[in-house]
Amino acid sequence: MNADADVDVRPIAESEIPEWLRALHTGFLRADTATESDVAQCAEYGDTARTLGGFDTATGRCAATLRSFSQELTVPGGAFVPSSAVTNVTVLPTHRRRGLLTRMMAVELAAAKARGDVVSTLIAAEYPIYGHHGYGPAASVSEWEIDVPRTGLDARRRPSGPAGRIELVDQDEVRKVGPELHERVRTLTPGAVNRDQRWWRLTTGVEEWSHRPFKEKFNAVYRTASGEVTGLVSYVCADHWTDGKVPENTLQVRQLLALTPDAERALWEFLCSIDWVLKIRTGFRAPDDLVARLLPDARAARVVTHADWLWVRLLDVVRALSARTYATPGVLVLEVEDRAGLADGRYRLDAGAGDCVRTDEPADLRLGVGALAALYLGDESAVRLGALGEIAVADGARPGALALADAVFRTPRRPWCPDVF
Repeated sequence: MNADADVDVRPIAESEIPEWLRALHTGFLRADTATESDVAQCAEYGDTARTLGGFDTATGRCAATLRSFSQELTVPGGAFVPSSAVTNVTVLPTHRRRGLLTRMMAVELAAAKARGDVVSTLIAAEYPIYGHHGYGPAASVSEWEIDVPRTGLDARRRPSGPAGRIELVDQDEVRKVGPELHERVRTLTPGAVNRDQRWWRLTTGVEEWSHRPFKEKFNAVYRTASGEVTGLVSYVCADHWTDGKVPENTLQVRQLLALTPDAERALWEFLCSIDWVLKIRTGFRAPDDLVARLLPDARAARVVTHADWLWVRLLDVVRALSARTYATPGVLVLEVEDRAGLADGRYRLDAGAGDCVRTDEPADLRLGVGALAALYLGDESAVRLGALGEIAVADGARPGALALADAVFRTPRRPWCPDVF
């Protein structure tokens, strides 16, 4: 079947929002309709010019969806680069294998390149899909389950700091102190993305989607002696009592932001001290998060999830590589292959100067744009990608080029994206 002939891929009109949302909810197995509230929110906060639909020309129904929005991505060194964040990607089961995702991605990536975005980002629901479009897995997440009685904290119960304190706060206070704290934390966290005011309204229940109703959360902040907020945690708790007599409750962390190790330690110790809680799910953290080693018995925290999370697609290699910093000086010439033609070319990276330019010099390494994306935030090893055949050493390359690339791109701490979008 000719996909070009039977499905029209294009930005939607405002009048088509209900139909587009119906397709979105169906694709994500939520519902077959969209509420008036959903339609109103999509019209108010969405951008129809960046909302693509695949419309069946025979029926007029929307059969595929994709949306993007402006975002800032933190890179090593603390700079923010403009990103086009891709979300709401679906193809209805009746229209699979017709190339609709490929067509929508081509339209979106070309538009992002024209807008001047340095990268494109997304959270991949399925692993095999987005590598075909030049994305690479750039930041992973892990979740721990903490066996609270085993932590050993009761045996050495002590203050988390000489002057800090934990304070329970309501949703209004979270909206007040959360945005400023997050801005400070994300500067220190490669892989983090910005949060707008609507993000905080949704997470504190001022607004909600029909498919994601707000659930009241407990919130606590860590304040220094001067009253400065350097930590925030939000959590819920499943109430379960064995035989109606013995509490066996599991606490689920929804977000935990900490500007300092003292704040992070204090918040985890606070959570582990809550009566009736036997288990804590940490939520998705960086794979090298401090949580387990903060406990007297690190084995009390076991990893229950480890997975790829943030995927990145480079659109402007010169700006992307010039934006981040590098711990090790060195010069590398990279031959980047990009089937879409958006980022291909030969680039000279001077890590010591933090500078990247196009060049005609002989290449040291050859790699796809997705492999470069996997290296970009410092989470992946160039040597490992070389062993996997995703990076090739060029003839006449500088001695030790692969090892140099590993040293240049890797970061002391692993990147982490605390958000889903």
